[in-house]
Amino acid sequence: MFKITPKFSVVLVAMTALVLIGLQFLSNNSVLSKQSDVNSLNQPIIVATASLPPNLVPAVLGGKQVYVLYVTRTEDKVLVRCYPGYEPTITLRAMGSNPKAQTQKEGVMICRPSA
Repeated sequence: MFKITPKFSVVLVAMTALVLIGLQFLSNNSVLSKQSDVNSLNQPIIVATASLPPNLVPAVLGGKQVYVLYVTRTEDKVLVRCYPGYEPTITLRAMGSNPKAQTQKEGVMICRPSA
């Protein structure tokens, strides 16, 4: 008669578990994989559009690499998040090389430690 050793039974159980886990990954299907599944939720499909998307452009500020965010409409809002213990601050200045010129303004925003 064939006798199963404890070592062999542990290896057999481990191999079976690995095969089952592997099969789960291979047959991984999304719950909402079909358009009919999405429609069956009775929710409207929302498509976000914007006339002009925000535009981040690389630039140099004070010798350091920064990105300039061009806000294109007066109703645009920008969400800024800082690390805990910091808060966003904005400094307004004139555009160009003369910071005191009476011209179009720009803002430099940074995260500073909260007071």
